[in-house]
Amino acid sequence: MGVPSYAERLATRIHQTGSGLCVGLDPRPERHASLQELEDFCLEVIRETEEYAATFKPNAAYFEAMGSAGYAALERVIAVMKETDVPIILDAKRGDIGTTQEHYAKGYFGLWDVDAVTLSPYMGYDSVEPFLGYEGKGVYLLGVTSNAGAADLELHDLKADGRKVFELVGDMAKRGAAGQIGMVLGLTNATEDVLKRLPDVPLLIPGLGAQGGDVSALKGESRTAPSVINVSRGILYSDEKPTIRERAKFYADEIAKVI
Repeated sequence: MGVPSYAERLATRIHQTGSGLCVGLDPRPERHASLQELEDFCLEVIRETEEYAATFKPNAAYFEAMGSAGYAALERVIAVMKETDVPIILDAKRGDIGTTQEHYAKGYFGLWDVDAVTLSPYMGYDSVEPFLGYEGKGVYLLGVTSNAGAADLELHDLKADGRKVFELVGDMAKRGAAGQIGMVLGLTNATEDVLKRLPDVPLLIPGLGAQGGDVSALKGESRTAPSVINVSRGILYSDEKPTIRERAKFYADEIAKVI
């Protein structure tokens, strides 16, 4: 038997947890007295949410903002995540020419051995291809993001055929091997019209919690590819529930109603 695809492994983990909760690690440096305190906090989040997490999603930006020491901390945090059975999505949103992408892919898949990476697809399919040569790994292309600026480009109409710009990204996603390429869909923009225009590929869905997205927007969807809904601030820093574990369970239960 060959190596399971990323989508197959993700589907297995979703089945194990009973929910599609993606735990986003977006640690705010200003909330912590030192880099060591921030790193210890991330390790606590991993321990407290592992039971409920279908995926972990560390956001590289929050670590890069602390320079080389922050980048080293990210590497150590990922190493601890690798000790669990939880797939890791590195939120890096990289998008560059092929040779540069080859080196990003080597670092993320070859060195850190994460399971998936977010990519910006707007330099074309050849900027995605370097990430597709790693067996069992996946990528998520930015499709319809959760920010208001999605209207500036992603949701624009194509005059040639009446489709939307993000549907071109969907065409790219369908060119990969089964389960290899997914898309990012912001929950705040997950309208019925947008959902019906997306191919049946794995979805990474941010926007629940602090961003105000509503999981009921996904109810009744008959997609076969596995999807996960990301929550970061709502688990890391919210006061709604007393502990990180309780916040993770709350969101996992909410997501289980639709995924």
